[in-house]
Amino acid sequence: MRKLEIDKWERKEIFDFMSALSDPFYTVCFNIDVTNIYEYAHKKNISFYYALIYLVTQSINEVPAFLNDIINNEIVVLDRRSPSFCDIHRESEAFYIVNMLLENNIDDFCKKAKERSFSQASFFQKDKPANEAWIYFSCIPWIDITCITNERDFNPDDTVPRISWGKYVSCNGRKKLNMSLEVNHRFIDGFHIGLFERHLAEKISLLG
Repeated sequence: MRKLEIDKWERKEIFDFMSALSDPFYTVCFNIDVTNIYEYAHKKNISFYYALIYLVTQSINEVPAFLNDIINNEIVVLDRRSPSFCDIHRESEAFYIVNMLLENNIDDFCKKAKERSFSQASFFQKDKPANEAWIYFSCIPWIDITCITNERDFNPDDTVPRISWGKYVSCNGRKKLNMSLEVNHRFIDGFHIGLFERHLAEKISLLG
């Protein structure tokens, strides 16, 4: 992590403008083809949900704007963000939050995510990794969502990306799902979301 040099930051004027707003957060929803990751998960017998979390986290970390944060009233550039995701045991209707560090490859991540999730008995982990910057994930796999909002304690310095999706649906022989991304406009514009989507689509395509 390093402190951002504000005077040399090309975004300073935009940041100052958005900082004057009472609500600088917004949500973008888009459709993405997940056929390759669906087939990869089926072939490898791993969780589609965990696999998509892995690729989304990789893609977020490849867009520098998503690594900006505010700590102790200073703008800093994070080294990385890690996934914090909702999960649910099959025998329960109650969800819980799992925090993970990103593994070196998708198969290892899915294996460890399954182990950590299935062994977790409480709503929050007692051994949550310290000093991590997160991406918040949730999924509503029972419906084909078109958009979703997130609960929050309102804090204009909140920079955590919140990413959600619904169930994938078949369309002309392909698997597709709608993804919702909520961000802070003080740091993230549509251009950056476009970069994220491009990275994600490329990573999914490489699984084919």
